Amino acid sequence: MLGNFSYCNPTKLYFGEGSVKHLADELKKYGDNVVLIYGGGSIKKNGIYDDVVRILSDAGKNVAEIEGVMPNPTMKKVYAGIEIARKHQADLLLAVGGGSVCDYAKTVSVSVNCREDPWEKYFMRFEEPDCETLPVGCVLTMVGTGSEMNAGAVITNTDRKLKIGKEFKDEKIMPRFSILDPKYTLTLPEYQMVAGIYDIFNHICEQYFSGSDDNTSDYISEGLMRSVITSGRAAAIDPQDYEARSNLMWTATWALNTLIDRGKTTDWMVHMLGHAAAAVTNATHGMTLAAVSLPYYRRIMPYGLQKFVRFAVNVWGIDASGKTDGQVAAEGLEAMENWMKEIGAVMHLADLGVSDDMIDDIVSGTLIMKGGYKVLDTDEIRSIIEESM
Repeated sequence: MLGNFSYCNPTKLYFGEGSVKHLADELKKYGDNVVLIYGGGSIKKNGIYDDVVRILSDAGKNVAEIEGVMPNPTMKKVYAGIEIARKHQADLLLAVGGGSVCDYAKTVSVSVNCREDPWEKYFMRFEEPDCETLPVGCVLTMVGTGSEMNAGAVITNTDRKLKIGKEFKDEKIMPRFSILDPKYTLTLPEYQMVAGIYDIFNHICEQYFSGSDDNTSDYISEGLMRSVITSGRAAAIDPQDYEARSNLMWTATWALNTLIDRGKTTDWMVHMLGHAAAAVTNATHGMTLAAVSLPYYRRIMPYGLQKFVRFAVNVWGIDASGKTDGQVAAEGLEAMENWMKEIGAVMHLADLGVSDDMIDDIVSGTLIMKGGYKVLDTDEIRSIIEESM
């Protein structure tokens, strides 16, 4: 490994069936006023809401609620949540849901005591908080984002047609604790499950496809990718396969808790392309990534050929005998494409509601990253989006 780095991850995890019982012990560490944050109401149908509220009640907490956090949380919703948290004088923000709910809670956390507009400060100027932040805890019900163990947040500004992610540097913004019960994910619709599976896989790819040194992080990434491939296939066949779903939940956490980007430059262009598409369609995050991935990777493959060869051989088991590097790398991406189709990933932006008249907004809304094997220009971004249609 050629890079210098520090590493700290203070999030405490409770993993496994029935792990919500540990919420009671965690609540003792915080004040009386808790804001419970959740999404569209599915947790009320599957019983998770009742589990959590019972524990909050037994702990004697005063609870305010922010419900209706959408899959692509908006700044309008953030502003509303800030006011609720301020009025309640919140001591803890408890997110119960998937990555979007966790992202939302972290954004409210850094905004409650901020004197400036949080969109401008955090998502336009990418500044760090200079105010007191609120602690966040998570009870995870959907896997994919890894938000339960990192300091990242992705928010959409519908007025500006922008979806932007911010990775905060202060470890205090990471959830103080996260509860991961795989059974809580079993009621998820299959479409959302598949979106999460591909989200996990692409998080690893974004960190893997950079650098040329012999980096330990890449060996870890290859193992994690093989696990996602195997468990993704099993879950696609039987969504109630507890072992597969538990493996996916654990892999999702390690895919984006900052471990495998140590010593790496990282890429993240697939996410920038996917975010721009979601900003104009409100499409499911993991599926926007799936739709743009292959055109992007085929575009940059010649610039990082040796890593794509390694990806083909070590992740997909491609036999390199008697083949050129280009042939091996191409077979690796073909194997990836076949797996994506096998699990039911969306392969075209048009299937997510993108029309030709949206392409200009997607191109202009795509942030250009510089950590991968090729820095794209605007014409290349347009070409990739068109190929993704």
